[in-house]
Amino acid sequence: MLMNNMTYKLLPQSVRAIAIGLTTCASLACCSLFAQQAELVTENLELLQVDNYFFKDHNKNGRLDDYEDWRLSAEERAAHLVSLMTVEEKAGAMLHGTLPMDQSQTPDQAGYDYPRSEEIIRKRNINHLITRISGKPGKIAEQNNHIQKLAETSRLGIPVTVSTDPRHHFQFTEGASVVNAGFSQWPETLGFAALRDPQLVKQFANIARQEYRATGIHMGLSPQADLSTEPRWSRINGTFGEDAALAKTLVQAYVEGFQNGSDGIHADSVSLVVKHWTGYGAAAEGFDSHNYYGRFAVFPGNNFDYHVLPFEGAFAANVAGVMPTYSILKDLSIQGIEVEQVGAGFNRYLLTDMLRDQYGFSGVILSDWGITRDCAEVCLNGRDADGIQEFSNFSSAWGVIDLTMEQRFAKGIDAGIDQFGGVENTDVLASTIRQNMVSEERINLSVRRIMTQKFALGLFEKALVNIDKSVEVVGNPVFYKRSTKMQGRSLVLLQNENDLLPIGKTRRTLYLYGINASIAKSYGFEIVDDPAKADLAIIRANAPFQILHPDYVFGRMQHEGDLSFRDDNPEYQLIKNASAQVPTIVTLYLDRPGILTNIIDKAQAILGNFGISDEALMETIIGNISPEGKLPFELPATMESVRQQYSDVPFDSQDELFPFGFGLKYRK
Repeated sequence: MLMNNMTYKLLPQSVRAIAIGLTTCASLACCSLFAQQAELVTENLELLQVDNYFFKDHNKNGRLDDYEDWRLSAEERAAHLVSLMTVEEKAGAMLHGTLPMDQSQTPDQAGYDYPRSEEIIRKRNINHLITRISGKPGKIAEQNNHIQKLAETSRLGIPVTVSTDPRHHFQFTEGASVVNAGFSQWPETLGFAALRDPQLVKQFANIARQEYRATGIHMGLSPQADLSTEPRWSRINGTFGEDAALAKTLVQAYVEGFQNGSDGIHADSVSLVVKHWTGYGAAAEGFDSHNYYGRFAVFPGNNFDYHVLPFEGAFAANVAGVMPTYSILKDLSIQGIEVEQVGAGFNRYLLTDMLRDQYGFSGVILSDWGITRDCAEVCLNGRDADGIQEFSNFSSAWGVIDLTMEQRFAKGIDAGIDQFGGVENTDVLASTIRQNMVSEERINLSVRRIMTQKFALGLFEKALVNIDKSVEVVGNPVFYKRSTKMQGRSLVLLQNENDLLPIGKTRRTLYLYGINASIAKSYGFEIVDDPAKADLAIIRANAPFQILHPDYVFGRMQHEGDLSFRDDNPEYQLIKNASAQVPTIVTLYLDRPGILTNIIDKAQAILGNFGISDEALMETIIGNISPEGKLPFELPATMESVRQQYSDVPFDSQDELFPFGFGLKYRK
């Protein structure tokens, strides 16, 4: 171990940096000596000078420890750090918590609750935390910097790995995505599947990587490598569709773009956690396994292997992490082995025998959220004597509800879990370890994996970010222009009678629904509030859905049930009314495969979209952008054909209206 008690100090209580070759060094003379010096940024830590190099004194002992020495490999540093950690610190490292929001502020203005954040970081020793903050990029960067400053004051000065659910798209479901506020905005991954171009996926992911890192976000809980073989499923919008070969190619491109290459993570990467291993998309009746009533994935077509294929793209790109599905793979047998009827986070065959041994995955296995939490009556039924289910009493401990929390931790670790998402019970996991319910050797293995990635991301040297740069990078005009064009290109032209589209820039009177009138006016159109007075109607609508389980916290947010337009659907009534009076253009947000049988005989033009701004929509309607998308899933003709499909098999509708890959082009 290299040791030297000389301490190098810069201005007190200011962000301090040594950037070799720049005048932020103590002197120009010192810069010439340090050709390989790492850039160091800190506010609270002293700097050590050893052998004409500078290092951050994370544990504040006045000497250089191996884990502080950026000249060593990430693996060497992680091994040394683990040797210094207490049981409570190891337990904290194995939990992936949530950065608490200041509830006294409105959501768009809210920052973090600093006292609660300090308790999580310093007392519970948790240093992987998901952010759900939205707002201006500079505000996000400032808030994340504050968290890193808190982390510097912890005993070992371990920086926080800040993670996020996707925040570059349109659909927002609390607990699964984040409201886009300031970041470049792109179609959902389904839109990239419609374009079928891995280079476009990589371009998006590279831009998103830059925006994440500029705001102090280091980990993405994405992509979804799940397949949309069950058309009623609530999570289809985050997938690359139902074709496994296409999804595999695009998943690989996504990982390569975010991680900035295919050689594993490094200081310019955003580490990714591909999800949900595996078979999640074969959801029974389309019900999502966040909910007790949707806990099963089913394989009536014996097509489980098909659902594994997209993950191979992530493995080829050396993805940093894998998240198991919540689902129980109901009555599944693989190569004669009956799969244990527990959620995948507790399934040793899926995580160790398959993922580790068969596929050779050596990264971090991060559980989905809440799998070790207690599941009481409100979790099972959506309601108890105190009311309906909320996030505070959410659990997904499928198949292990009768175990204690300690037993769930032990079973998950034995199955192969390295880190548990959405729980902050450091004391319980530490108790599990102290009771020898899991071996210390096994715990050390997980913590080394976790810390190796933190070192590889460069966080021990540079966790704080430049706030001014975050404002300059995030959502800049170049990124905005590219993302807007991609939204339009990803549209799928399903119908275009008499070549109604594009309409060009000829002055016309429009009736609009779901579209900002001021944006349409900026193109020279007159807007009226009665379709009878218009030359054309343009209606933005959603694929049909039902809210069938409003008592459950996810059930009341998710789109379930019938895919067809019925008379009780207000948007369907608008389409019928408008199309009876004037030629009508309909764009449908296809987060699930809508049944359009009673729409195609009414609308003259139909555009399927996967997330699009009003500006990009109008640019496409007038013809400045041409739709290029091909359906990433088939659109069935009837609900009866949907019910007859196998949940695990693609392209098996007995009565399809539009096949997989369908898409027209403009002819003028």
